Amino acid sequence: MKVYFDNAATTAIDEEVLAAMMPFLTEHFGNPSTQYSFGRDTRAAVEEARKTIAQLINASAGEIIFTSGATEANNMAIKGSVNYLGVERIITSPIEHHCVEYSVDFCRDNLHVETAIVKIDGNGNVDLEDLQNLLKASDKKTLVTLMHANNEIGTLLDIEKAGALCKQYHALFHSDTVQTFAHFPIDVQKMNVDFMSGAAHKFHGPKGIGFLYMRKQNKVQPFIHGGGQERGFRAGTENVYGIVGMAAAAKKAYANLENDRAYILDLKNYFITKLKENFPDIDFNGNIDKRSLFTVLNVSFPPNDKSALLLFMLDMDGICCSGGSACGSGASAGSHVINALHKDENRVSIRFSFSKHNTREEVDYVIEKLRKIFIG
Repeated sequence: MKVYFDNAATTAIDEEVLAAMMPFLTEHFGNPSTQYSFGRDTRAAVEEARKTIAQLINASAGEIIFTSGATEANNMAIKGSVNYLGVERIITSPIEHHCVEYSVDFCRDNLHVETAIVKIDGNGNVDLEDLQNLLKASDKKTLVTLMHANNEIGTLLDIEKAGALCKQYHALFHSDTVQTFAHFPIDVQKMNVDFMSGAAHKFHGPKGIGFLYMRKQNKVQPFIHGGGQERGFRAGTENVYGIVGMAAAAKKAYANLENDRAYILDLKNYFITKLKENFPDIDFNGNIDKRSLFTVLNVSFPPNDKSALLLFMLDMDGICCSGGSACGSGASAGSHVINALHKDENRVSIRFSFSKHNTREEVDYVIEKLRKIFIG
């Protein structure tokens, strides 16, 4: 049996999404920057997709910039805020995705920006009182960059409260919403975000396409220079079939949001119950209540003589899961997120992440294989 429990890394593309993309891989192949009919057709598709994404987050179409993915979008927002919006100080957390963490480090080391790290608790929750204190501590123009939900442990930020604090202290607010866009309702006006990012492959769309929401009052200059594509904000011929696929995936996700959420949450809770029943010393990293992604469960296993090979042994049994972020899978220092929580370093942490395609039968299979490893 093959079980794919690594949906936080990427998801399988939906057949309906692929069907929406196919015409733009075949007959509608025109460059959207050209003026004849082949280009006008693809330009119309790009703009319709832009309008779709904008409507889903209560933004205007002109505030959506298509990118190669969330990594590019996050880099554009963070570095652009420093280079073009006068940001002299960045507040972030110790458990951000590497594309945010390293962008902030770059701004500190090369652009001479002051940085501050907000406190988190043992489950990765941002200390909003500490955030307020940090915002009050300086008159320098500040960017706050905090992810809406952590990709490794699933802990959710109270994004509306964080956004309200940023607005109160006149700070710009950027949020990586890769794990929450198309999984949770998002309203950029209520959340007071100035920048947010998304990536299609996290919600059953294609890889290699994402977007940056950039509030119209806070426009940065292009991160990639060249032609005048994306209304002058992002040079390069648009990934038309990717853009169409992302919009189709987002529309489908939001149309089925509540049903999919209920199904996946039930599956996650079933897995939690089975783990507790079978492993008395089991623990979890991050929140496992409503303050958590319903798609992510980070499990902390007790040490035994097979712990070091746990991921390998699960893989041998056809089970796909992760020791952390897929982007950091080649690293040897362990997860920076788990390290920041100050957990017992002898325990082994595995991220299981779910989609609408997973089943209870798959959960039962994983439990069976885990029992074989830990109990024999």
